[in-house]
Amino acid sequence: MADTRVVWSKKVPEIYGKLDEIDKIIAGRLDTTLLELVKLRASVLNGCAFCVDLHTRRALQEGETQQRLFLIPTWVEAEGIFSDVERAALALTDEMTRMGEHGVSDEVYDAAAEHFDDERLAALMSAIAMINLYNRLAVTSHLHPRRR
Repeated sequence: MADTRVVWSKKVPEIYGKLDEIDKIIAGRLDTTLLELVKLRASVLNGCAFCVDLHTRRALQEGETQQRLFLIPTWVEAEGIFSDVERAALALTDEMTRMGEHGVSDEVYDAAAEHFDDERLAALMSAIAMINLYNRLAVTSHLHPRRR
C-alpha cells in the first residue's frame, strides 16, 4: 500500500474547476441544507471520512442540528425527524449510491418526483451523482479529515 497517493484535485485542477462549476449550478436549484444532508448520507454510505467531516461541518454552518446529523446513518428509522421531502431525497440518495443491477426503483423515483419538479429532481440526481464521484476520488486518494 502506498504511503501517499495522488490527490486528483491538485494534479488536474482543471477537472476540479469544472466539477466546482457543476456544483454551483446544482446549488442554485436546491436548498443548501437538503443538499448537505444528501451529501452527508452518500458519504456515510461510501465510507468517505473526509467528505463526512466536510459536509457535517458545512451543515452545522448552515444551521443544521446535531441531532439530525447524528441520525443520518439511521434516517429510515428516525420517524418525525426528517420531512417527507428530505426522506424522499435521502431514499433516492440511498438507491443511487447503492445502485445494483436493478437501478433505482420506481417507488423511490416516484416519491422523489412527488416532491421535486423536473428541474429540481434533475439537480438532485446530479448532486447525488457528483457526491458519489467526489467520495470515490477522496477514498481512492486516501484523503482524511484533519483533527480539529
